[in-house]
Amino acid sequence: MGLKKHLFKISLLTMLILAGVLCISSLGSYSGKAQSNQNTIVDHGSVPNGNHPLRNDSSKMDSPNGSVPNGTPSLNAPPNNNFRNEAMNNLGNNQTGNYTTQVAAYAGIFLIIFLVAYYLITHKKVNIHPSQETLVILTVLGVGFLLRITLATLINGHPYDLSTFKNWATTAANNLTQFYQGRHSSDYPPLYIYVLYMIGKLGSLSAVSPYFTLFLKLPSIIADIVTSFLLYKQAKKYLTLEMSLLLSAFYAFNPAVFINSTIWGQVDSFFTLLIVSAVVLLTERKIGLASVLFTSAVLMKPQGIIFLPVVFFELIRQKNLKSWVKILVPGFITAIVLVLPFSWNADWLWIFKLFASTLGEYPYASVNAFNFFSLLGKNYAKDAGTLFLFSYHTWGMIFIVLITALSWLLYIRGKSRVFAPAVALVLIVGVFTFSARMHERYLFPALALSIITFIYLKDKRLLLVAAGLSSTIYINTHYVLYETLNGVNSISYGPFLIVSSILNILCFVYLVKVLFDLTRSEGRGWSKVTSETPID
Repeated sequence: MGLKKHLFKISLLTMLILAGVLCISSLGSYSGKAQSNQNTIVDHGSVPNGNHPLRNDSSKMDSPNGSVPNGTPSLNAPPNNNFRNEAMNNLGNNQTGNYTTQVAAYAGIFLIIFLVAYYLITHKKVNIHPSQETLVILTVLGVGFLLRITLATLINGHPYDLSTFKNWATTAANNLTQFYQGRHSSDYPPLYIYVLYMIGKLGSLSAVSPYFTLFLKLPSIIADIVTSFLLYKQAKKYLTLEMSLLLSAFYAFNPAVFINSTIWGQVDSFFTLLIVSAVVLLTERKIGLASVLFTSAVLMKPQGIIFLPVVFFELIRQKNLKSWVKILVPGFITAIVLVLPFSWNADWLWIFKLFASTLGEYPYASVNAFNFFSLLGKNYAKDAGTLFLFSYHTWGMIFIVLITALSWLLYIRGKSRVFAPAVALVLIVGVFTFSARMHERYLFPALALSIITFIYLKDKRLLLVAAGLSSTIYINTHYVLYETLNGVNSISYGPFLIVSSILNILCFVYLVKVLFDLTRSEGRGWSKVTSETPID
């Protein structure tokens, strides 16, 4: 047994060392390659105040062929033919598209490995001694981080998105308070602009500039690892050590996670960390800190608004004026702190106009989201089109109201704050699946939320939901990314879209069924709950 124990530790340490060597080696070769790519991925033209004329979300384009009514190009529609030619030439040198087969193969292997690991753990065939816990979690997080850095150096990522982020970072570093004054300023709210400001300052240093693109990916990579650690810490409170480590590894090595942050180079992981942390804090009765993070999430991405009903439901459940103060005051102060630096020379309503502009920017039934409207063949169909009596946009709003009401009913029936993660999950899955103007990456927070929901409610069926959502998130992101890199803006109706859209609908229906089953259990909410579960 002693030899077996030492072999296990040696194996873990070997994995860490090999990942570290691989990471250092890739960083060493990355500098020269990054230096040569710098002039092709950015600076294809100048714009006022140094802002790049592209939007930063590759799915956000004002028409499938890349044209824009007001003349401002979208991310997949470069501002002129010269930019498109140069960008497409750069795609030829971009390593991202060359790895599609390997990434898809990894996704299949990942699924098999974790099915086997889950079977072994649930059947008590794997036991981790508490003395090994620190080394195991360190290996999970360390290898997850080091391999992400390695992968980020091998794969350039999405050139349009990273180009836009780099220009935003440079503009913010040059004059942060005037960032939103330019004609082509960001459609992002302020929070992430502060992150880009710091990256822009670092990127201006000659020693760091060759790694600028890598630094743009770094916040999301770190967010992946922090979220994985958060899942481990919460699971450890209510589940076995083995299951806690498995859930952490499931997130850290999930292809649906790293394809977004490490391969694409997007920032949904950072947003997800805010949302998951806020939901956990709300569930753990730290509502003041939860308010700060919910507000921060809304001021990073407008999609944060989707999750705000969770706060309202908990306030109504508590029926306590003091709780309202604990939520509203920290949230208001957070909003003022984040918005004020950009407001000195601006219209005092500028932030509301920014949100209104962003929310109304893409008037389509679906924007490459594999959901209900795409299943109807309405991807990139104008949301003014009619389905029966109402427009697609009106149907989307009706669905949002119904999903919010359903979420509230579940929260009322659950009779406890431990249903906060479950309700947040219902909201994001339901809104993504049935609302209009959804983009392919909007479902991303659902993966981490599904794991948190399982941790608190302990129903194994929720792991099936997590697996299903992992699959659809990965397929949607992978397919849109690689089609975009091949110059395809609007995903055509086909097997991947159909199957993923149906699976998202089934996941939502099954999730709601599971939660209703749990709320019927002895009037309390969960048949699987133990005495360790936090209840009121």
